Amino acid sequence: MVTKIGAAVVMAWLAACSLAVQAQQPPAGDGPQYEGTALKRPADYREWVFLSSGLGMNYNAPAPGAPPPARQSFTNVFVNPSSYRSFMQTGKWPDKTVLVLEIRASSGNGSINKDGRFQTTLSGMEVHVKDAKFANGWAFFGFGGGKETAEPMAGQAVAECVTCHAEHGAVDNTFAQFYPTILDTARQKGTLRPGF
Repeated sequence: MVTKIGAAVVMAWLAACSLAVQAQQPPAGDGPQYEGTALKRPADYREWVFLSSGLGMNYNAPAPGAPPPARQSFTNVFVNPSSYRSFMQTGKWPDKTVLVLEIRASSGNGSINKDGRFQTTLSGMEVHVKDAKFANGWAFFGFGGGKETAEPMAGQAVAECVTCHAEHGAVDNTFAQFYPTILDTARQKGTLRPGF
């Protein structure tokens, strides 16, 4: 009898460990997909977890006295579901996290709208991938012009992105400060960048 109870306890413990490992490791179909070194455009990202949206966000201060831009873009951020679930449990992004920044034009003229702005055409997409195979663990990919694959961004522009994310990202080189549910979880789990 004791042996059966002991075996049942061990089996339950192994099952719990297996579930914990699965929660931290996204399944292959959910994480980044590559063709050689090029990332495939995530086809189903609009079915992923929506983190937040911004309108006219810019990380550079406008010139003194400059008028606001005539057109402001919306940015929508999505994350692969298994990485979101893992983050909600741990407060950290697991390896193989994929964050999609969808950039859409905005308009104020249409249908019955009398005030405010709404999203229109897709004008660009950037993807931020956490993958241990990259030098600093993260890489950026640009999918302008409807490209189906993209090589990791390189050069001065991406160096500035990497530096900015490292210096200002609230959690693990990501701008979690703009994603309310993620920010709340990071506070609860104690995973905010020191000094944030």
